[in-house]
Amino acid sequence: MPDKFDLVVIGGGPGGYASAFYAASAGMNVALIERDTIGGTCLNRGCIPAKAFLETAAVQRHVAHAKEFGIEAISTGIDFDVSQARKARIVDGLVKGLTGLTKSKKVSYLVGTGSLEADRTVNIKLADGTSTKIQGTNVILASGSVPRTIMGFPIGGSIMTSDEVLMISSIPSRIAVIGGGAIGCEFASTFADLGASVTILEGLPKILPGLDPDVANVVVKSFKKKNIDIRTGVVITGQSHQVDGSTRVTFGNDDHLDVDIVIMSIGRRPFSDLLGLRGTAVKIDDRGFVVVDEYCATNEPGVYAIGDLINTPQLAHVAYAEAILVVKHMRNENANPVMYDRVPWAIYCHPEVAWAGPSEDEARASGHDVVVAKHQFRANSRAMILGEIDGLVKVIAKKNPDGTAGQVLGVHMVGPWVTEQLSAGYLAVNWEATVDEIAEFFQPHPSLSELFGETVLSLTGRSINS
Repeated sequence: MPDKFDLVVIGGGPGGYASAFYAASAGMNVALIERDTIGGTCLNRGCIPAKAFLETAAVQRHVAHAKEFGIEAISTGIDFDVSQARKARIVDGLVKGLTGLTKSKKVSYLVGTGSLEADRTVNIKLADGTSTKIQGTNVILASGSVPRTIMGFPIGGSIMTSDEVLMISSIPSRIAVIGGGAIGCEFASTFADLGASVTILEGLPKILPGLDPDVANVVVKSFKKKNIDIRTGVVITGQSHQVDGSTRVTFGNDDHLDVDIVIMSIGRRPFSDLLGLRGTAVKIDDRGFVVVDEYCATNEPGVYAIGDLINTPQLAHVAYAEAILVVKHMRNENANPVMYDRVPWAIYCHPEVAWAGPSEDEARASGHDVVVAKHQFRANSRAMILGEIDGLVKVIAKKNPDGTAGQVLGVHMVGPWVTEQLSAGYLAVNWEATVDEIAEFFQPHPSLSELFGETVLSLTGRSINS
């Protein structure tokens, strides 16, 4: 193996492997270092396994409502070992696929912990206990993030983060989810659909803070139908193990909740702990994020940082975009900074949530005079056929001087399969398309995507189904 590379990447998660593969496809000589398993948190302990369980929950819902479609189905329970095995097969297949790409793209893949030293030299403590050093003309730091925890809640046993809960072998009867953000709501939705009694404990005044209120309200109403107990404005004060084996979570003024497991879901922190950085000009802020400019470049020449390691949206596809940006920048190609205010967002709870661009309140706070339209899925024929009528599409557009709707600023969706429907709205927001331009394109019928088309059409002042 050579000791000098065009690019050395520390971290094999989405940002890291995307950087390595994209650079290799551009003809660069690349080394990729990963301390655990290629794919990082997203593939091994996050996005992919969590969505596999969400699909198990979806099948359970289908079986429970099969009689409404004229099908007699009897569920004898959930064999979660089978669900775990299915999840493992999916993850293993994807890991093997990525490992195969390191070979086909001729990326030097090393399993070990990489730390950066002066002159873009990377010291690697290999899995076999030995060490080696390599040097890169360029270096990308992509070591990702780890779950945040609360003091007094030691992880282990009945207290879990997303890492541990994705490995359980059976469905607990009673679950407390601490944190009502995207990850917490996905876990709450999953386990409620699988039959658990779930309580969300959120410190802020509402769950899913930052979402457009019209969208968040649909999720809250749907969660209440699932009997998810949502408690907001909660201050967690401690936990204790009870004689019956349960865990008691205390909060507020002497309130408590006895549960079988606690899922800690209060976000993730950047994992910059093992990066070294001695002899470099790389800066880390007081929250652990590596400081970068708009091109994800650090203060050290030739050294970049991407993904959860920097203070940008913690989304795998954002890391992909940053990976492409950085490789183009180091190659002196045309590189456009990521427009973080327009990235696509997706939450895979039931009902799903997806959006791009500002909410109505955010658009107004930015000084825009806006025109807004929203339409319910309950009036959509395909949603009726699916039996999934909860949800809406909301489009926020600039108001023209004559009072008509102009450029689309934001598209917000909640309902069936909206994570798969957002592409048209995301494209509209990023191409700065106008309502009139989008209205020229009709949607297939019957389809869920018709609701986006109908919502935009209504902003022209005319409509068909509303």
